Amino acid sequence: MTKKTVLWWGRSDINYSRNRIVRQLFIELGWKVLDFKPKMSALADIEAIFSNSLSEIDLVWVPCFRQRDLAAAKRWSKRRKIPLVFDPLISAYDKQVYERNKFSKTSKKGKRLLKWEQSLFQKADYLIADTEQHALFFNQVLGADIDKLSVIPVGAEEELFSPHKKKSPGGAFQVLFYGSYIGLQGPEVIAKAIKLYQGPAVDWNFVGSGPLRAEVELSLSDMDNVHFTDWVPYEALPDKISQADLCLGVFGATEKTRRVIANKVYQALACGRPVLSCESEAYPAELRESLHSGMFFVPANDPHALAVKLAELASNPLSLVEKGQEASKSYQKYFSNKIVKEKLEFVLRQIGLH
Repeated sequence: MTKKTVLWWGRSDINYSRNRIVRQLFIELGWKVLDFKPKMSALADIEAIFSNSLSEIDLVWVPCFRQRDLAAAKRWSKRRKIPLVFDPLISAYDKQVYERNKFSKTSKKGKRLLKWEQSLFQKADYLIADTEQHALFFNQVLGADIDKLSVIPVGAEEELFSPHKKKSPGGAFQVLFYGSYIGLQGPEVIAKAIKLYQGPAVDWNFVGSGPLRAEVELSLSDMDNVHFTDWVPYEALPDKISQADLCLGVFGATEKTRRVIANKVYQALACGRPVLSCESEAYPAELRESLHSGMFFVPANDPHALAVKLAELASNPLSLVEKGQEASKSYQKYFSNKIVKEKLEFVLRQIGLH
């Protein structure tokens, strides 16, 4: 039987976690993944006409963050009568208006951006969201057809992120945050919580860099148990996670914070480490309501609640060993590559390709 071919359209980062996972799962499903990286996104359909390698294509896939590639991809796929799936991961409108507050939703630029993205999201034959809350946003704000919309969680790269590494015995209680220091993540909320913290001794470990790092580092500069590290190689993240007793998710005040499940959360759960993050309907209801999920939740943008919860968890470190096992089970139940693969197969069935 001839392999089906998915055309990976656009100048995307194929090494980004979401992309690598989906590409690998296509291969496991027996598909060939063919890359098309046009010189100009807006004129890519014209370039594709003259490409000899695009003769036997079954599906066009526009990957995350590539809104600018969608219009040309749709023109080309429509002429060829090939279904197009868009996996945006984020909304440009959501990012600029609700996360960065660059434009207000009532401004001309905000309205123009919304209209542009609405037209794009309605071009796709099928649309992927990473959480139910993103799916609602795509439908209610961007006008995506709910019948052509499915949720596929991001998951983690399981060959790297696994529960097999053991934490070194002894030493202080280790709390880990890593990220790009953006408002969505709420690193300044974590810093305020550390200043309010009243509990057993803790080593606070920050990894990464970004817009809010200088502010966070300055606010904690008088504390010798707070450690800042620049970005480590991606392959070294599992080692950092494995040495943590508790991993921190996101705590920001932005509306978008409630729509996402951050990569760091998937990765920590996959490594069998308990996670503390802000309350969010982005997580499956069953997981949120369980007392044995390996996850703990506090209100977003609430340093006091975060400080109290951190003290509670640090006061009983032995219980977190069991919580780590529960975290691993939660990952397998809700977010594993097996689950992602099943969701991808469902999408392919929906468009008649499986």
